[in-house]
Amino acid sequence: MDTNNIVRVPSKPKQVYTVLEIAEILQISKSKAYELCKQNLFRTVNIGRSVRISKESFDKWLNEQN
Repeated sequence: MDTNNIVRVPSKPKQVYTVLEIAEILQISKSKAYELCKQNLFRTVNIGRSVRISKESFDKWLNEQN
């Protein structure tokens, strides 16, 4: 396979987290992460049954927890 012809597309900066990602960041359970989402501490978006968390609002909230 000739790898000289592979086009690399630069990845976009992440704009949202999944519930599992914030659970991993905070080292908490997935169910506890869902509870945090329901408290409206940061911006969330429901897409069908999926929940996405605004990276910007989550990071801001997390940095204010000191």
